Amino acid sequence: MRLFPPPNFFALSVAETAFVNLPRLSPRLYLPLLSSCASQGCLGDRIGHHRFAVMGTLDVQRNKVNFSSGRTFLSSFRNGLKETLLPDDPFRYLKGKSACSVAWGYLKYFVPILEWAPRYTFAKFRFDLLAGITIASVAIPQGISYARLANLPPIIGLYSSFIPPLIYAVFGSSTNLAVGTVAGASLFMGSIIGTVVPATADPQLYTHLFFTAAFFTGVIEAALGIFRLGILVDFLSRSTITGFMGGTAVIVIMQQFKGFLGLKHFTTKTDVVSAVRALLANRNQWRWESAALGLCFFGFLLFCKHLVGPLNKGLNPVSITDLKFQSNYIGTLLKASLISAFLALSEGIAVGRSLGMLKNEQIDGNKEMIAFGLMNIVGPFSKSAVNYHAGCRTSMSNVVMSICMMLVLLFLAPLFKYTPLVALSAIIAVAMIGLIEYEEAYRLFKVDKFDFLICMSAFFGVIFYSMTAGLLISVCLAVVRSLLYIARPSTCKLGGIEGTEMYCDVEQYPNSYVHPDILILNLGSPIYYANAGYLKERILRWVEEEENTKKKDADLQYVILDMG
Repeated sequence: MRLFPPPNFFALSVAETAFVNLPRLSPRLYLPLLSSCASQGCLGDRIGHHRFAVMGTLDVQRNKVNFSSGRTFLSSFRNGLKETLLPDDPFRYLKGKSACSVAWGYLKYFVPILEWAPRYTFAKFRFDLLAGITIASVAIPQGISYARLANLPPIIGLYSSFIPPLIYAVFGSSTNLAVGTVAGASLFMGSIIGTVVPATADPQLYTHLFFTAAFFTGVIEAALGIFRLGILVDFLSRSTITGFMGGTAVIVIMQQFKGFLGLKHFTTKTDVVSAVRALLANRNQWRWESAALGLCFFGFLLFCKHLVGPLNKGLNPVSITDLKFQSNYIGTLLKASLISAFLALSEGIAVGRSLGMLKNEQIDGNKEMIAFGLMNIVGPFSKSAVNYHAGCRTSMSNVVMSICMMLVLLFLAPLFKYTPLVALSAIIAVAMIGLIEYEEAYRLFKVDKFDFLICMSAFFGVIFYSMTAGLLISVCLAVVRSLLYIARPSTCKLGGIEGTEMYCDVEQYPNSYVHPDILILNLGSPIYYANAGYLKERILRWVEEEENTKKKDADLQYVILDMG
């Protein structure tokens, strides 16, 4: 038996199909061999979703493989780049069309509203109207609350739910996403900017820097979408997001003790230890009536003295002149913008895809990036689950939400002056509890311990150190895990399941059938330079163990590698 064939090893052509006489093997293993990784001296063919390489001496018809007509370097590079950046090839249907059709196709791709608006009906509008009013009722208190969380004027929270939904309705690809302020990004941006300019020291400069950071966030998001770099967001795994959002929820809830207890001064740091120290240091300022109102919501207008403050009527003014690009602030703003961009994109796309699965809807991550970017550029700053359960049909629900917010800003904003801060703290706390995904963390613990470690590193890094540290630690662990998975892939011996065409791990299925002359191995990763030596050693070890086990009973004739 040979493991590594000589250079003149043969391949069976697809046109001249020949089958290897392998008794009791699935018909799926009787595969024509193609030259695939000839530089490694091995052969394989991808049929269905499995890749098999057969090593050994086979008594079959030999056909020379012609490598002289290979593709040029530029052709290979262009195809590889296209496969990476345009794997779905969204413009394939435009081939052979007229120039006008091509231009219209490109325009519909980048402006999705042109795709669904011509088919929009009044029947859908009834559902979207109800959904838009519902999410607007959620966006009003949450917008005010999250603006306070970021140490911004409350009116900005309402502004953030006016223009951005209109932009997303035009450029977004999801029919379920309802855009607006989010607690995690609000707290994170506020904590980063507060290190250079405290909100209490210079409120106007602090607000302008916040606008600038949001502008940079939009530029980064739009650039990622235009250059189709959505693959970068995939490095924020589900376990990372779960741990980060859970940790963020904990520290946001800790920050709400300032409102619950009626404290005038509180720490600007986000870790739990600093929050506990601030609570104990200001215990002489605790207002037990505020705490009772926070827990029991009755009679809050009679007891609570801290109010939201006046909210001026009118739409949000143009703030492009408020952007600050001074060199002493630019580094901090770019840091906050870069991390916020990845957080917003990963969370928004993940929510959109999870809700889209319920409607069999495909979400284009690159379109989402462009839409998110334009929202932050035009209107600096998720009610998606509420929007979905309210019965939305299209992005028109965002338009309805925006119109509702416009009416609130024009006529009802001053009425929110008398909203107690303790009520806003309660709203934030209740919203944050839903972000702590206990069941998801438990599932990770049961399914994959390394993913659970990544989740917990993000969680504890956020609550005990900082949001940036927790995110970076978990991302680094996720990258290390990916590299280990590729460089040290798992291998297992496969056996046939009686009465089926399936081949599974013999350790998991001890009763599976194993042919005495054949060893079938599953490789958990494609072969490349970082794992070639390791896989060679593993294959040789499997062969040695197999031969030692069989001894004189039967000789091992063939080794089949499943590289699916």
